[in-house]
Amino acid sequence: MNIRIPIRLPCNFLLLLLAKQRPSSAFTFQNSNHSATTNFVGINNAEKPFFQNTNQIISRNSSSRRFSSDSSMSSSSSSPPQCGVDYPELVVFDLDACFWDQEMYEMPALPSKTVSGILGDSGQEGVTGAYSGRNKISMHPGSMVALQEHARGDVYPGMKVCFASSADTPFAEKIGRATLKLLEVLPGLTVWDLVLKDWDGKDVNQIGRQPPLSSNKAQTHFPFIRKLTGIPYDKMLFFDDCNWGDHVGMVGRGCTEESTSRGVVGHRTPSGLTIKDWYRGLELYREAQQQ
Repeated sequence: MNIRIPIRLPCNFLLLLLAKQRPSSAFTFQNSNHSATTNFVGINNAEKPFFQNTNQIISRNSSSRRFSSDSSMSSSSSSPPQCGVDYPELVVFDLDACFWDQEMYEMPALPSKTVSGILGDSGQEGVTGAYSGRNKISMHPGSMVALQEHARGDVYPGMKVCFASSADTPFAEKIGRATLKLLEVLPGLTVWDLVLKDWDGKDVNQIGRQPPLSSNKAQTHFPFIRKLTGIPYDKMLFFDDCNWGDHVGMVGRGCTEESTSRGVVGHRTPSGLTIKDWYRGLELYREAQQQ
């Protein structure tokens, strides 16, 4: 007599079996020119490979298991979140001690070596650190979550990002820009690639304090960003550590729209941009729009 004993496999075990069937190529980016159906408006032929590769990386990672889709916005809302109302049109990050964990003026050399690790909670490996001498420069956890959610494209549709940093010296600025081109958000997708994709390859970032910039972001950095992007001040969210001056307060008071009398919404991150800080900033922005 045959006795059949039902076996119940844990859900996690079944998911693991399914995950093992997924082809490994889904996590591999090859830096070559492939055909793509993306329309490149205002981009010349020489620029197309960059945007093709960037779109391929994001698309490839979007179809694989990676970072959580959770966000601070409720999915139970009766209407979809609206860019500029429920979340900002533009998020501006300070760099030193906010976006990442080092001060560029303290770094001795241009980054020449990188270290790989797991990118946030994506489960995927990429460049998580860049070395300036013996100093490793890495993104804070909130910065990684913010850019990974932004890279998805479906969490905050239409939102864009850029940087406003008053790097002390021209050399500090060079170190910062070089580091942005090394640190990755997704495997094969650097911070620099993602940010430039927002602006069709145009560099709108304001990094440094050499003329025409200054140490006062309210007087120089943000007016330039406003002019280059066309995005109103009251549709911006700004993160800054404010350990060397209250940049958030100065920008909020000094950069306002005449039509609304409202300015840039800011959130201070004295311990670097944490995940909690990221969502708190979004919450502050929504609250400001409701006033």
